[in-house]
Amino acid sequence: MSTTELLVMATGLAAIAWVNWYFFLAGRAAAAVRGSEVVITVDNGYSPATIRARAGVPLRIVFDRKDNSSCSEEVVFPDFGVRRFLPTGEKTTIEVTPPKPGRYEFMCGMAMLRGTLIAEE
Repeated sequence: MSTTELLVMATGLAAIAWVNWYFFLAGRAAAAVRGSEVVITVDNGYSPATIRARAGVPLRIVFDRKDNSSCSEEVVFPDFGVRRFLPTGEKTTIEVTPPKPGRYEFMCGMAMLRGTLIAEE
């Protein structure tokens, strides 16, 4: 195997490792909900990607979509049966009530962008 082939292979493996880290392992700061509403910016991911809220308390999550990639055009909360289209440049409000303490995932329609709602007592 030539030096060029080794270099290309190493670069490819590094790119694969970075993509997996970025989408699945990178730590994101958690936002504690003050009141009953939190705003999440959708721009190459969710910011904040982790929300801490109270179990049993209704929560308004406002998604402010900035990017226009097809991956970010909808958000899904499987545990709540919610699937909502997010128009670019607009704010979309989703209301959920976590029934009990636990972790509730949300994601784009392709499950590449991911976030977590952590319900606490």
